[in-house]
Amino acid sequence: MILIIKSEFNKEIVDGLLEGCKRALAEQEIKIISVPGAFELPAAAKKYATSKKYQAVITLGCVIKGDTDHYSYICQAVTNGIMDISIQSSVPVLFGVLTCQNAELAFERSRENEFNKGFEVGLAALKLLNSSI
Repeated sequence: MILIIKSEFNKEIVDGLLEGCKRALAEQEIKIISVPGAFELPAAAKKYATSKKYQAVITLGCVIKGDTDHYSYICQAVTNGIMDISIQSSVPVLFGVLTCQNAELAFERSRENEFNKGFEVGLAALKLLNSSI
């Protein structure tokens, strides 16, 4: 079973990523859970990656740049957190978090088309599961 952890913040965009991811994983058994925001993704990923219940953990979220430095801190914390968990985990932990300069770029990457980043991260999970890693 593959776990998808999705952020509730920027819901419309993340829901688009989720739909793309589900398309890529159409033949897989998946479970979906939600966390409040992108900042909570690493902690949830660590909890579930170490549970031995899942073959892979996919994180989906979206951080859009605003007028303050908050964007930079959140992007860095989430990226580093998920990378650390991925390196330490015995199961693949995938980064499907958009970090965009504006909402237009985020929507472009979450539409129902071949550029959907959720679809891409779903395909990446399948490749990792089918490789000798």
